[in-house]
Amino acid sequence: MLSLPTARNKVAANAWFLAAILIHNLTYPLSAAGGPWPALFYGFYAAIFVAATWALTDFKPLRFFVGCAGLAVFSAGILNSYAPSSGAALAVYLTSIAYHLGMIAVLARYTFGTRTVMTDVLLSATSLYLVIGSGFAAVLALIEWCAPGSFIASSGTEIDWQQMVYFSYVTLTTLGYGDITPVGFYAQSFVTFEAIGGTLYTVILLSRLVGMHASRG
Repeated sequence: MLSLPTARNKVAANAWFLAAILIHNLTYPLSAAGGPWPALFYGFYAAIFVAATWALTDFKPLRFFVGCAGLAVFSAGILNSYAPSSGAALAVYLTSIAYHLGMIAVLARYTFGTRTVMTDVLLSATSLYLVIGSGFAAVLALIEWCAPGSFIASSGTEIDWQQMVYFSYVTLTTLGYGDITPVGFYAQSFVTFEAIGGTLYTVILLSRLVGMHASRG
């Protein structure tokens, strides 16, 4: 699946990656479950972006960057799971941000670099949207680490990583349930940027897909 010589392989690779992202987002609690589960979780997390990068692009600098970021995020995740500390948590956030940036670059090149609307492009565009959401979760978690209290839950409970992922997707889709509130300056700024970016992404993507379809017709 790494060389993708045919359209069928492209669809299969993108479908696999989309499924992997969904599984990854649903299994975040395993990172704090104890035993072998954190290692399995971070191993899966560190592998999916690397495998997808090798499957979707032959651009060597991106392959190298994502590969290094994957190794770094795995090491940081294992350290934070089995020897938690403030520094280990910071390492997880920073490496996750780098890891997501690399994958966003891969998917953006794949999605917007094509001239034909195909199933694999639609799957790639969906994956890009989800990766942007989980990437912002790491950014927002970093803000909370730098300035504790930047986000407040209406229930009064401490906001953990899973809640930050949830809040990021709620913001990206502009649902705004109101159960988590950004109160710090940087928190509000980045949340606003994410909400605007999520809306613009949908508009730009739809416009491009319609334009490519009309051009082909």
